[in-house]
Amino acid sequence: MTADPTSPLAAWTDRLTFAPALIASERPFLSQLTVRVSDPDAVAALGSALGVVFPSVPCTFTTGSGPFGAVEVLWLGPDEFLVVAAPDLQLPIEDALRAVPFKGSVVDTSAQRTTLVLEGSHVRDVLAHGCSVDLHPSSAPVGTCVQTLLARTGIILQVTGPDRFTILVRSSFAQYLAAWLSDACVEYGAVP
Repeated sequence: MTADPTSPLAAWTDRLTFAPALIASERPFLSQLTVRVSDPDAVAALGSALGVVFPSVPCTFTTGSGPFGAVEVLWLGPDEFLVVAAPDLQLPIEDALRAVPFKGSVVDTSAQRTTLVLEGSHVRDVLAHGCSVDLHPSSAPVGTCVQTLLARTGIILQVTGPDRFTILVRSSFAQYLAAWLSDACVEYGAVP
């Protein structure tokens, strides 16, 4: 008998609301596959296999619903994409991607990161305390996706709504980042 996995922020479940600054929630154990491919025809074929068009514009992400339900594809580099889906879909998605003939690679990176969803009227202000990316809506509109540092922690940052961000952070840094967010919210009236 195997024990159920514990999410990286399980100890923070009751402490992730930094109201009124922002509300944070963890989405642990998402399926994440890193795909390296440069051929445009192969990129299109991989998208067809998943039911979502891979992004063609740098620093963006796309969303679609196909045979695996809601799937996001994040542009991480000129030939690097991250496929994100619901938990426990990494093997079926990997099989679907590997069924497409292409020169490149597919690597399951699901255990590497956890996901935080941040929402609230001060979310951009709080993130600006530790992130050098310009988060103004004119520079980082909904659909933006960047790899950057937040509080000296490597993250993938997605703008998923006007006052909503998704952060993918390495599991080993998740508690540090939650503590940093708690501290960064203090000036907006949050009680850590």
